[in-house]
Amino acid sequence: MKILLVGEYSRLHNSLKEGLLRLNHDVTIVASFDGFKKYNVDLLIEKRYQTGLKQKIKNLLYLISGIDLESINIKSQVKRLQPQLSNYDFVQFINEAPFGCTAKIEKDIFDLISSWNNNIYLLSCGTDFISVSYANADKLRYSILTPYKNGKDRTFISAYGLKFLKPEFKKLHKHIYENINGVIASDIDYHLPLKNHPKYLGLIPNPVNTDVLTYKRPKTEEKIIIFHGINSSNYYKKGNDIFEEALEILSANYSERIKIITVRSMPYKDYIKALDGAHIVFDQIYAYDQGYNALEAMAQGKVVFTGAEKEWSNYYNVEEDTVAINALPNATHIAKKLEWLINNPNKITEISKNARQFIEEHHNYISSAKNYLKTWQENKE
Repeated sequence: MKILLVGEYSRLHNSLKEGLLRLNHDVTIVASFDGFKKYNVDLLIEKRYQTGLKQKIKNLLYLISGIDLESINIKSQVKRLQPQLSNYDFVQFINEAPFGCTAKIEKDIFDLISSWNNNIYLLSCGTDFISVSYANADKLRYSILTPYKNGKDRTFISAYGLKFLKPEFKKLHKHIYENINGVIASDIDYHLPLKNHPKYLGLIPNPVNTDVLTYKRPKTEEKIIIFHGINSSNYYKKGNDIFEEALEILSANYSERIKIITVRSMPYKDYIKALDGAHIVFDQIYAYDQGYNALEAMAQGKVVFTGAEKEWSNYYNVEEDTVAINALPNATHIAKKLEWLINNPNKITEISKNARQFIEEHHNYISSAKNYLKTWQENKE
């Protein structure tokens, strides 16, 4: 079958493509680069107004008239690609606004690609109308909006997906849901808001290519290496400030027994190499399930501080602190968990082994691809 994957976040569609290829399907990814990460894309949609004079002109024109040159540019590229974007058996959009355009142009692009193909599906794996609305309604103990709501972060407002609450994006959401076969959640954070929605087709765990991520048994005889990868544009949203505070607490008594590696906004290929020797990896705090970076680190046998809340542990039937460490929004709590691991290095080895096993059991990219195919087939027109 021919499958078109529209958009790319955190290598999800690349891993799904690799699984589908192993099952002998024809797969194409059309997307712009996911920020600085530069994941592989078959049909690259170039953003041409991101820096320098072009960006200044774009911003000024948008301020004066509401016209977004980047969105117009992206739509033009999509239209020119019609022959390569037509006649697929299944199409999956990674988000309601996968290209970062204005709501009107995202609707135009969605309608164009939908008119050229059959069986259109949507993923919920990043901020969208339903997930942001759910978080904004304070239905969770904490959420991705917590740093914004408590006034900690007013710098990177766009990172919180608040645009999806605007009338034009609500209208876009309604239009997309009226024209898709269904929506799939990639983890518990997106499953919870979608439960009982008539278009919801269920949770399919993020696919992870375990064939290219080698498991490395941790050696704990020397210093424990803690890896902290920071995406500058999501600094508070991911809880990096709390992780850094926890490291300060830990360093006061354990500086001789730990080594801290901090990297910022690093392309994916360099990021994977940089965390190679780490024992412990910081992923994110305001989450109930693991982010994609966390899953790939777990596949390599790292002990990851990430979302591992009771909703996740109940769903997968795992015990606390056996597969991943639940990173609560509390620096003292995180520091104590780190101290526990440093004083009990056998736990690092144990969790490392369990983490790899968990990824192989629940996130294997070929099994995941089979689940997607089954879901698409069962809901096709």
